[in-house]
Amino acid sequence: MRESEVLQIISDVRRVELRRWVDQGWVLPETRSGELWYREIDIARLRLVREIRRDMAIAEEGVPTVLSLMDQVYGLRKELRRLAEAVDAQPGQVKKAIAEHLREG
Repeated sequence: MRESEVLQIISDVRRVELRRWVDQGWVLPETRSGELWYREIDIARLRLVREIRRDMAIAEEGVPTVLSLMDQVYGLRKELRRLAEAVDAQPGQVKKAIAEHLREG
């Protein structure tokens, strides 16, 4: 979606803020024919940046750190989900051994 559509959806973000956040690399829309196009993931990221800046009152200098930490948490959650799926695919005996090991740890 185009910038004008994004600004309608997230009406409390001003154009100058949106562009600064893109310039900072906090949101990475695609460029098509010289125009920025925002995907659903970009909209979610914009909402997150807005929350970090306004609701959490994080200074602009702290935003990259917060985003980095949140990205790491997201990546870890994804890996844990994959690990849980791999464990679930194992025979009952293996799952039981893993469960026992976790209880002991």
